[in-house]
Parts: sequence; structure tokens; C-alpha cells
Amino acid sequence: MKILFTFPGQGTQNPGMLRHIPDRDAILGEVRAVLGDETDKLDTPDALRHTRAVQLCLLIAGVAWARELIKQGLKPDIVSGLSIGAFPAAVIAGALTLRDALRLVALRGDLMEQAYPHGYGLTAIVGLPLSRLEDLMTGSNTYIANLNAETQIVIAGRDEDMLKVAQKALEAGASKATRLAVSVPSHCALLDKPAAELSKAFKSVSLASPVCTYLSGSSGRVLREPQKIADDLAFNMARTVQWQDAMVSANQRDARLAIEMPPGSVLTALTHQAGWKGEAICLERNSINVALHLAKRLID
Repeated sequence: MKILFTFPGQGTQNPGMLRHIPDRDAILGEVRAVLGDETDKLDTPDALRHTRAVQLCLLIAGVAWARELIKQGLKPDIVSGLSIGAFPAAVIAGALTLRDALRLVALRGDLMEQAYPHGYGLTAIVGLPLSRLEDLMTGSNTYIANLNAETQIVIAGRDEDMLKVAQKALEAGASKATRLAVSVPSHCALLDKPAAELSKAFKSVSLASPVCTYLSGSSGRVLREPQKIADDLAFNMARTVQWQDAMVSANQRDARLAIEMPPGSVLTALTHQAGWKGEAICLERNSINVALHLAKRLID
């Protein structure tokens, strides 16, 4: 039995999300050494209107909670993150230092927001298969961004274009169409140029071989070589998320306990939808003691 740590993407953030992270003073001290006074305002409502702050908060929270689990004796065999969640996953896998991750994520957020400062984003469509949704998207100038589950798909594009597709999807039988709390059109060709710029920044960073399995949320494949992990991190903003494939892959590798780092519970629901054969929980709604108990039970 193996343990999987999962790390969420944008849309799960909330004001004050860094107030109650484990070992708060220590990790924020590390952050302050890189970001300075910006650290103290990252999770304020004003700051979270910007992609940079959102992504930095998700990185910090993911690393803090995963470190606490490891400190308590619960170590991951596999890590996987959705979009920005790939960065804390890489840190916990030992492939990337937190210091380098902070610098790269700050740049990532800036590049994404500067490319599309307003009027673009993501919309989740629930209840239609990919083939049907693609038909409805024809000529809409929107893109498939996330394949989260068989009938849980996210599209990217301009707000008004996504709205038209969402209305068509609901008329065609979709159960839900929700504009996500993401202000950029992630995971499609619209972000090819920002991704290329981020890739240049990775040339000044030295990655290491992971100490546990790094499972890409973009390809659903295990990556072991540092250069391939760097490529995955740099370009995942412009690549379709293949979360369902990633969870199937984790299952095939005997992962039977999936633990989602805060904030949110989105990945836990998606993991269950991928035919998960074991337990899947989120720390947002469960204590670390619950995670430890489940791990012990499954191992025994």
C-alpha cells in the first residue's frame, strides 16, 4: 500500500489561508527571506485578487501541511499536483527547493496575469462527455483546459465566449457550468508564451532527482529526470490537465490512501470519480490524526 499526497490548484484559495498553517513562523520565515514584506499580505483579500499571491499562497500552504504530515511520520510514496499544485509537490519530492519554488511561482503568477490582466479565465462544465462538449465548443475560441473526470471538464478562454459555451452545455444536459475563481485562461495555447518565459528562468535553477515518485498532473506520467520535471513545471500552465489519468496511474502503482493538502476538497472528489480503490481524504475536513489512523489501518 502506498500513500499519495495531492496538491490543489487555483480556485481553492481563501483570505487568511496562511493563518493556521503548521509551524507557521518557521515557514513564513523562509518565505520572508525570499519575498520580504510581501509575505505578510499574501493571503489578504486585496492580494488574492492577483494570480501571483494566489499561487504563492497555494505553494506555501501545500508545503507547510505536507511537511507536518511527514514530521508526524506519514511520508508520501507519490506526490501529484494540479497546475500550481505541481510546485509544492516538487518541493516535497525533493526535486526543487522551497526558495527556488517561491521565486519561480512569483514569476509564474506575474507572467500569467500580465498576459491576460482581465476578461479571461476558466469555467467548469459538469455532466457532459468530452466529445459532446467539444462539439458545442466548435468555433467558440475556447479551449479544453482540464480533464478532471469523465464528465467534469474545464474550459478556458474569454469570459463572454465561455459564457456562450456554458449556456449551450446546460441546454444540452450539463448539470452545472461554473465560472471558476481563476483570472487567467490556464492550460491552453493562450499561455504558450508565458510558459516559454518561465522555462528560461528554470535554466538558472538546479533541480534534483526526486526522493519519492513525482506524478505529473499534466501528463499522468511518472517523471524521474530533473530536466523533465523542470519542463513539466514550466509548461504546465499551457498544457491540458490530465488529472483523471494521473489518479488512474497512482492507483495502478498501488496507492491506496490519497491525502489532499489544504485548501479545499476538490481533488478528493475528483480522485473518487477516477475509480479510486482505496481511501481519499482532504485535510481541510479531516485532522492529521485521521490521516495517521487511516494510514496505519491500511498498512496493517
